[in-house]
Amino acid sequence: MTIVFILWLAVALGAALAVYHHVLYPFVLRLAARKAAASPAEIPADAPPPRVSIIVPAYREAAYIADKIYDLAALDYPVEALEIVIACDGSPDATPEIAQKAVKSLGKRGRHIRLMNFAENRGKVAVLNEMIEAASGEVVVLMDSSAGNTPDFLRRLLAAFGEADVGVVCAGYKLSTPGSAGEAAYWRYQINVKKAEAALAAPMGAHGAAYAFLKSLWRPMPKDTINDDFVLPMQIVANGAEARYVPDVAVIEREVSHPEQDFARRRRIGAGNLQQVWFCRALASLRRPKLAFVFLSGKALRGAMPFVLAGLFIASALLALVGKSVATTLPLAAQFAFYGLALVGVKRPALTRFRLIAYPHYFTTGYWSALMGSLDLLRGRFRDERRITALPGEAGILFVDPTTDRLKRVFDILVGLCAFAGFLVLLVPLAIAIRLDSKGPIFYRQLRVGRALPDRTELFHLIKFRTMRVDAEAASGAVWAAKGDPRVTRLGRFMRKTRLDELPQCLNVLMGEMSIVGPRPERPVFFTKLETAIPFYAERTYGLKPGVTGLAQVSTGYDATIDDVRLKILFDHTYALRIRSPLEWLKTDLAIVFKTIAVMGLGMGR
Repeated sequence: MTIVFILWLAVALGAALAVYHHVLYPFVLRLAARKAAASPAEIPADAPPPRVSIIVPAYREAAYIADKIYDLAALDYPVEALEIVIACDGSPDATPEIAQKAVKSLGKRGRHIRLMNFAENRGKVAVLNEMIEAASGEVVVLMDSSAGNTPDFLRRLLAAFGEADVGVVCAGYKLSTPGSAGEAAYWRYQINVKKAEAALAAPMGAHGAAYAFLKSLWRPMPKDTINDDFVLPMQIVANGAEARYVPDVAVIEREVSHPEQDFARRRRIGAGNLQQVWFCRALASLRRPKLAFVFLSGKALRGAMPFVLAGLFIASALLALVGKSVATTLPLAAQFAFYGLALVGVKRPALTRFRLIAYPHYFTTGYWSALMGSLDLLRGRFRDERRITALPGEAGILFVDPTTDRLKRVFDILVGLCAFAGFLVLLVPLAIAIRLDSKGPIFYRQLRVGRALPDRTELFHLIKFRTMRVDAEAASGAVWAAKGDPRVTRLGRFMRKTRLDELPQCLNVLMGEMSIVGPRPERPVFFTKLETAIPFYAERTYGLKPGVTGLAQVSTGYDATIDDVRLKILFDHTYALRIRSPLEWLKTDLAIVFKTIAVMGLGMGR
């Protein structure tokens, strides 16, 4: 089995998953849904209306909150059976004042509308959990401030609860003004898929703008939930209830998305897509095969798709690099053409009115933002973008300016993914060789000191291929490696010379714990001693993530004495001073990466 054959398999698998998720699955879903579709039941006309609590969380909604309150006040529903709560979540703009003025202007017509104004922003999930717990209605409806509704909206939405075992009803969704042709096409695609999913099994999540559920079936969401409009309703479904999608009962989205806003929103959704696969994994139970099919083929695969596409691109690039025929370049060429059209849309936004540009642009920027969000989640640093946690001026006191920091992270991800592809190729042969050479685990995990920030110093577990005996420090305790170290195995000497032992650190890079280039991460047991012995030692990682390689690593050998560390400190501080601008950073990092490749190729490691 040659490397070219393995890469062809990887390319074929990635392409097959992408085509299945975006083309074949929707087609199969529509065929299956056609046979399973049924007419929804209706609540008898003489049935007493259920008591309903409508909850509208509001944060920075000054432009829409008044119109939302007027829409809700105009609902054709008995006031005595209706409770409306506007929950202002520590909004720093005029949202609370505008809401209060709008309710006051309604007079008696607004007596069933209650305002809750939280002094501090706690995040949407915390507000929802508290408001739902306190709700008096047997049916709870969650709505967005920017979503407009008709007077008959609530009655028509509740009609779907007339079916047996229905616990969740999801309203339709329409954009008043799509931000681009790509966004309009995306929502048409999503709505059609959701219709088919609902006809076959259940809609995979709700449009967050409006959905309803029985309070008796609700359970509080985990406090770190990202996509609440998926996790809340689908956990109810996972516990046995049915869900319905009523696209004809739609709310109208008034807010027009802008590129920067859309990127942040989709980055958040991307992180949530990955998180919700775990939170709602019970949906994959084979006891409900139709539900498992739509969950695994739809949302579960959507959460993995950013990594599938990245892996497809890397495998295609490696195939073009090592292949010797024109055919091996075709997968990469096709992707370059597609992503090139997307780049045209980035550079010339006006051209996104043409479908040829709009579709690749929206697809690519969507999955790029999803990849960024997923990596945020995996490294444990995802935060609700509405919370303000940084102190004024805090970013300016770090070594790296924000633009360089973002570019450095993009560089880390791209190079980290390439290294990950190499790691996958070499994993099996190296794992076998390590086990044959000496007893013990394949990998070696060790606690290291990471980036220093104004409020904390990060710690993480560095991952390497094991190069020493498992009892290497049993007698001596923690000591530095030395030239000709007897604790190093025969294979370990080779891996250290070629730096192959450091290949698993690509996982630390992708999780955001390390950078490709940066200061060497030290063990805590040595860190405290060195901080005392060497001035400005701790500052070497202030605002900088430690690196797999670095200026100090390619300029000197392993640390054996305090003097060796003192020399490396000079290189580390020199590196920090040389990356103050994006151009200088790029030149510096590329030079270090190329020198590292030379060290690996010539076996100059130790």
